[in-house]
Parts: sequence; structure tokens; C-alpha cells
Amino acid sequence: MMEEKRAEVVVLGGGPGGYTAAIRAGALGKKVLVVERDKVGGTCLNRGCIPTKALLSATEILEEVETMKNAGIHFDGLKVDVQELHRFKQKTVDKLVKGVEYLFKGNGVEQLTGTGRFIAPKRLQVETPGGMVEVEGENIIIATGSEVTPLPSLPTDGKNILDSDQILKMTEVPKSLLVIGAGPVGLEFAVIFHRLGCSIAVVEMMPQVLPGCDHEVASALHRALKKRKMEIFVSTLVQSCALVNGEIKVQIAKVREDFQPIGGTEQTLKVEKVLVATGRRPITRNIGLDLAGVEVSPRGFIPVKPNRETNVPGIYAIGDITGPPLLAHKAMREGIVAAEAIAGFPSVFDVQSIPGVVYTDPEVAWAGLTEEEARKQGYEVAIGTFPFAASGRALCMSKTEGMVKLIGEAKTDRLLGVHIIGPNASEFMGEASLALEMGATVSDVGFAIHPHPTLSEAIMEAAERLHKKAIHILNK
Repeated sequence: MMEEKRAEVVVLGGGPGGYTAAIRAGALGKKVLVVERDKVGGTCLNRGCIPTKALLSATEILEEVETMKNAGIHFDGLKVDVQELHRFKQKTVDKLVKGVEYLFKGNGVEQLTGTGRFIAPKRLQVETPGGMVEVEGENIIIATGSEVTPLPSLPTDGKNILDSDQILKMTEVPKSLLVIGAGPVGLEFAVIFHRLGCSIAVVEMMPQVLPGCDHEVASALHRALKKRKMEIFVSTLVQSCALVNGEIKVQIAKVREDFQPIGGTEQTLKVEKVLVATGRRPITRNIGLDLAGVEVSPRGFIPVKPNRETNVPGIYAIGDITGPPLLAHKAMREGIVAAEAIAGFPSVFDVQSIPGVVYTDPEVAWAGLTEEEARKQGYEVAIGTFPFAASGRALCMSKTEGMVKLIGEAKTDRLLGVHIIGPNASEFMGEASLALEMGATVSDVGFAIHPHPTLSEAIMEAAERLHKKAIHILNK
């Protein structure tokens, strides 16, 4: 006889959105069951955000070594033990996984390890190591996340042509690496392996790195990566890829605006490994959504109401499966909303902006509208910028690349967007998100006293410069 389980809230998927929803629902007194096929934490904790940031943070010292030569500090005999580096990465992941499991226990959340799929609107069948289990939930939260989008013309083999999951398992540094895709994932891996001594080339089909990012900021990052001796090819298509005598020959060509190759622009790159980083897709196939009656868009995303409920009462969806941006912090907020809605609170997902960060060197971070988006939406735009070259703190750190760029509405002074490229840009986004969420004006940002000397002063200076009041740079 098949084992059966029942809960007030069943969460399908234990990633950032799923475990946040489960913990919040448990804290609100609900009986919660999480179905997760692997370790809790999902892609973010196990194969994405956390392991890559562990590698980026650990290898940052290699950049510091070069930077501090300017201050008369020299390191001799510096070496990297790649095996130990990966053990550090895994220890970091394991500690955080145990932390989530501890929080599950503390909030009365039960975890069931297995692969679940719907067999009816409120019923799941879960294939576990010990056999099939049937799970019934008064409410179900779908939080299955996303997976690497395969490139049909360039299938990965786990050895020579890798995706972002596979490359994390690689414990040897190749001499050369071609990264296909200049989005956040591709560029972060490019930085990691470049720091480890690997020759890097990046190919992007769109006209700029970080497609969708503010063009001025993306151009600054492009220059910074080239300065670090990375080859960056934009408006470029990979035409073929072949393994010949132990090396991979990749033919690329420039493309027109319609992405058709431009004849006569072909060239061949020879590399040891290829990373395919062309995006992610929602995991909504093969989980029985048709049997549950849940609506799915042609692109595989699940439409949801402001409280994250689907078209089926009592079934909610959160995270990557609800559409872009595919970010952990968006999923976490949605998880809280869904849990509170189930508990009877009037909770909805209503945010002014969702910040984004790319942990390259220098870092890139943003919140709100880009300059291009603001103009397209009809705003009369005012721009305030402040370069880190004029920042006392940045100069002390010998990290003066980049700038802060504020987008304001000229008529009302309302803050529309914040875009940063520079040292520790990720740490500025809490302030930027708060300002945008509260409907702050550019003047509000400029009036707020920032401690000196700090990098965050650059936000205040950019705001003041927009009004031609900046002190530490000439006003335009």
C-alpha cells in the first residue's frame, strides 16, 4: 500500500522561494511539507549564487595582489590549490544547507526527499528513495525553479562543452575558456577562471554585454573586461564548434540587427573548454500541471495573481516559474507573499523595483529604470553621475573604475533608477531599493548624509551633481 501524507501547505521545491515560503508558513502555525528532489536551497544555494560567490570572493585576493603593488605591498610565492578552493566552496554550501534544515525543524516544517508531480489539483505523487508517496495538500505552492537552457546546436558533454552546473564540478583550470553568453552567469564564470590564470574569450549575440543593462554601464564593464585582457565579442554568433586533436575549434561571425551572419566576418577561435551560458528556462514541464489544471504560458511560465495564486484556487506559484527576472531575492519575497496569503493575510507582491547584481570585477548593480527605458516610457530624464575616480575611499582602495549613475524625472525630481559599476556595487542596492520603494526624489538621496570616507558617498554625490550641487567633481 502506498504511503500517504497530508499537510495544510505543501511546497513543491525547496529552493530560495520554496524554503522561504515553508519557513514563513510554519512560523504562522501551518502544518508544512516540503518536497525537494535534491538538497534544500535549490540552484541558488547548491549550484548558483552561493558556490559562485564563494569562488569569486576567494579569488578576489588574486586581484588584490596586483592592485596593492601600487602601494608597495608585494606577495611572493602566491599559489592556488584548486582542490582546496573547491572544498572551501562546498563547505560554504553545506553549512548553509544545514542552516535551512535547522530552520525547517525550528518552524515545524517536514521535508520529503523525492521528485514530485501532480496527479490531481491538490494531490502529488512523490518518487522517493524508499518508494512512492502520495501527498495531499489543502494548499500547494509550486516552487520548482529553473534549469539551464540547452543550446540545441551545441549540446554539452560534461567534459569539453559545459553548462553552468557542470563547470562548477571542474577541479582543474583549463588554459583557455570560451564563454558563450555575456549575461550575469557567463561573465561571473569568466572572472573566476580569468583570476585563476585561464585565457578568456566571451561571445554574445546581442550588441552589448549584460543585455538589458543600462548601455553606459554595460559599455564601461566591456572596457574593464578588455582591460583585463579578456576577448569580448558582441553582435557575434557561434556558427560551429568541433573537437579537433584535443582542442575545440569554434567558428564565430558578426551578425546584423536581425541576427543574420555578416559574410566575410568569420573567424576561428581555438580553446580548451567551452561554457554555454545562454540563459535558463522554467521547470514546468513533466510535473503534471495539466492534471492540476494550472495554466502555463507558451514560454513555460505560470501566470499568477498579485498574491501569487494561480488560476486554480489553493494552488500558488513563486520564483523563476512565474517569469523574469529569475532572481533568488524575487522568489523569496514571493514565497513570503504566498505563505501569508494562505494564512489569511492581505499580502500581495507589489514592488517598485527588483534590484540586480552581477559580481564581476568591477561589480555591476542596478534598480529601477535604465536611461533607455525611462526615455522610451516618455519621461523627461535628468542624469546625475559620479565617477569612483573622484571618491576618496575608492582611491584609498586603489579601485577607481566605474561610476554611480542616477536617473531622475526632470519635472518632479522623482528617482527612477540607480545604476552602479564599481567596487562593492552590490552593497549599494539596499539603499537604492529603499529609495525607489519609498518614492524618494533625487533631492532626498542628496540630502541624506553619508559617512565619509565611504564608497556610498558616490550615490549622494551623483544626486547632488544632477542638481549641479556636487562638491567633489565639477558640475556639468
